[in-house]
Amino acid sequence: MNGDSDMTLAFELEALKELASPERVFEDARGWTEYIGVVSEKPTYVVTNFTRKNRIRQDFFSGPRGKAESLEGVKDQFDTERYVYVGANDDDERLADEVGWEYLDVEDAAEAADWIVASHAEDEDDDAEQVRDDWP
Repeated sequence: MNGDSDMTLAFELEALKELASPERVFEDARGWTEYIGVVSEKPTYVVTNFTRKNRIRQDFFSGPRGKAESLEGVKDQFDTERYVYVGANDDDERLADEVGWEYLDVEDAAEAADWIVASHAEDEDDDAEQVRDDWP
């Protein structure tokens, strides 16, 4: 990211699930964002279960509303210079454009912030297992 702390950062739930350690991502992002949360079309309990399981403390979540309404509501409620939406597909990018948020693909965000994408973590685990071929 570019070190601008006057930012509201929203993760689409599915994009957040692509990261190896969502808890660490939130801890890291808190150092350079003002507000951070999760939005999703899924029911509230799905987001709540995921964030509790991963020990994520969020400043906002989508609740029973859709993503567009949630992002608009967050923008109305939290006054920052930038609003960045981290998503995982073209629909997320279109949504960000429609509601006036900057869009960042989760893999680009991970690369910029040195977060590990879950598929890359699995590749590293596979490499670790191969090193132990001589294990008795």
